Amino acid sequence: MNFSEVFKQTNQLCKVSPDGKYLVSGLPICTQTKYRLVVRDVSTLQILQLYTCLDQISHMEWSSDSLFILCAMYKRGLVQVWSLEQPDWHCKIDEGSIGLVSSRWSPDGRHILNTTEFHLRVTVWSLCTKAVSYIKYPKACQKGIDFSRDGCYMALAERRDCKDYVSVFVCDDWHLLRHFETETQDLAGLEWSPNGCVLAVWDSCLEYKVLLYSLDGRLLSTYSAYEWSLGVKSVTWSPSSQFLAIGSYDEKVRILNHITWKKITQFDHPAAINNTKAVVYKEVEKRPAVGSDDLSLHNITIGTTLFNTQSKYEICPLPVQIPVVKPDPDRANPKIGVSTLAFSSDSRYLATRNDNMTTVVWVWDMQKMNLEAVLEQTSAIRCFQWDPRRPRLALCTATTKLYLWSPAGCVSVQVPTEGGFQVQSLSWHCSGDSLILLGKEQLCLCYMDTDQDEK
Repeated sequence: MNFSEVFKQTNQLCKVSPDGKYLVSGLPICTQTKYRLVVRDVSTLQILQLYTCLDQISHMEWSSDSLFILCAMYKRGLVQVWSLEQPDWHCKIDEGSIGLVSSRWSPDGRHILNTTEFHLRVTVWSLCTKAVSYIKYPKACQKGIDFSRDGCYMALAERRDCKDYVSVFVCDDWHLLRHFETETQDLAGLEWSPNGCVLAVWDSCLEYKVLLYSLDGRLLSTYSAYEWSLGVKSVTWSPSSQFLAIGSYDEKVRILNHITWKKITQFDHPAAINNTKAVVYKEVEKRPAVGSDDLSLHNITIGTTLFNTQSKYEICPLPVQIPVVKPDPDRANPKIGVSTLAFSSDSRYLATRNDNMTTVVWVWDMQKMNLEAVLEQTSAIRCFQWDPRRPRLALCTATTKLYLWSPAGCVSVQVPTEGGFQVQSLSWHCSGDSLILLGKEQLCLCYMDTDQDEK
């Protein structure tokens, strides 16, 4: 495992292009050039292009063919688009006084969808023909727009006459394919299955309800686990489309199958683990011994790695008691329940996090339908993500370490940079051969030892 040098970035704005060749990031503001965007070659990290934007970038996104970069500036209601092939070409979209709260690419990489303030409408801008289309009544919710994996269809949540609706559009010419009312009180989100055959729709946390619709708007099934309590908190499909995982406020994950849409199992997150089939890894820290020679003024600098704590994983004998944070009952959106779900690329494993167990990640085996591993960290987990090619999980805890889990075991890796680089978030390269690590104002790349993985 090797690490690159550290580069500056701002606001966690850093994205790898879909083809894996380029890395774009925002640069900190300086007096000479204000809001800059830098594009690097992923393999050499050499700068290929520098762009200057009109205001602070709120959101950044690559087009699907890696030829264009969208930069949204929500405060100004502006979107700028840059071309990698033609650096002199650029596009500016100004939504004016109606404002802007969201901007994203369509799957073809030639249309931009802007959602205006107060969710008054969605504007579809064409880069090719300069045509503009308007879609009314988009609903302000957790996930109100989703594209099918093949890029053919767009599902949009709508709210009109105090009722929830879903409209399905064909992305080629944006004509309306289906429009139907949903059996929800307050629709919170929708998501296509990876094979594009089923649309999952779920209600707000006040009512436990998950609805499954076919492409033509037929209601295939309705699932509700319980009533009169906070309900659904997270929903995700397995890459194979065989499973739908539903995380709930009752600290459980329920798995629905794709044939009958019934629950086939549920995963609990107990405070005491007695499952003999699971391996519990606990991070243990220790400070390195410092000799008197190391304490010279020459060696002691601000942010030096001299006093960094080292850590390793130890396998804990069962039973194990998991640290639990008691949520404040007087506050809205209590920190309890399963908010994060992630399937491995082969659908073999499911990683989950229960919000009142902030230092723990749970890994479930979807073939055996049981708990595979538990990772207990010393700090709260900020982010975790699966390798897109292998069953390997990376996570970070806003410390100077990177953590990896695979069926073979766990490892804690110190990021060898000066100045105390704290990993706030991470993302995998599409090849699975490297990781992009983001600090507060810095980024670096971590290169995996692919030869060792193949062996």
